[in-house]
Amino acid sequence: MNMLLKNREALLVVAILALVALVTLRFPGFVQPANLGRVYNDTSILIILALGQMAVILTRCIDLSMAANLALCGMVAGLINVAWPGLPIPLVIAAVVALGAALGSINGLLVWKLNIPPIVVTLGTLTIFRGTIFLLTGGQWINAHQMSEAFKGLPRADLFGIPALSWFSVLIVALMFVVMTRTATGRAFFAVGGNPHAAVYTGIDVGRTRFLAYCLSGALAGFAGYLWVSRYAVAYVDIALGFELDIIAACVIGGISIAGGIGSVPGAVLGALFLGIIKNALPVINISPFAQMAISGMVIIIAVAVNARAERRKGRVILKKAEAH
Repeated sequence: MNMLLKNREALLVVAILALVALVTLRFPGFVQPANLGRVYNDTSILIILALGQMAVILTRCIDLSMAANLALCGMVAGLINVAWPGLPIPLVIAAVVALGAALGSINGLLVWKLNIPPIVVTLGTLTIFRGTIFLLTGGQWINAHQMSEAFKGLPRADLFGIPALSWFSVLIVALMFVVMTRTATGRAFFAVGGNPHAAVYTGIDVGRTRFLAYCLSGALAGFAGYLWVSRYAVAYVDIALGFELDIIAACVIGGISIAGGIGSVPGAVLGALFLGIIKNALPVINISPFAQMAISGMVIIIAVAVNARAERRKGRVILKKAEAH
């Protein structure tokens, strides 16, 4: 039991299984493989975004503009498709991923070069990105009939009976796991968040590392922008409005420390899945939308409290070891 309590990912798995079991008591069909597959598919975009946010949070920063970045890139993807419906979809995706990375780089440069607090920078760019969508479209929507079938069809395409959207999220999870555990950049994210001053002495450029984290989160937001617009076949100014809170909540629930330096790819994925299951399950068992918001908020507060206690516990252990010498 002690081992389980110390392993955040294992604890989350148990919590997810318990949550599914409780929902199944009220709605037995929830546990059917086809339904669980739909829940994962519905959560795929949140998983992708949570992984990008994780990279930023690990460096002791935060990105409040991810959902606005997604919205702007999704709108641009829709505009490109309307203007050039025959353009290959991989080129559309490449364009919005590059745009998302560029938007993320703006955050990174302002944090790095001007030393502006990340929460202030990304709150400002959030508003700018949303305003840019309105300037591009005049508030007009892009609807399903204006989009090409290829544009709308990619996320829904089946491979071995599983939607491409789910496969995309699995691919991003695998790539992020490699980046975080097998590359110097991934290790730098942890080092900068763990102790920025010590990181400098090891030759890590703290500002540049945070810049790269913002570029990565922006690129993933850009990719998610295409997936969102093509899946729901609509683009408008308020796409994913407020979704940045879900993204941060998924990270916190998954054990990503807001103080930086602590977290993992499996944790971020499990946090997103936990939140996704809650959002899919509560309407099924007839919980009102207002109660859903309250329950989601309680989960976030509990997760933050658990994280804080775990970090304090680690600090006390280190102090005891030091005193022993």
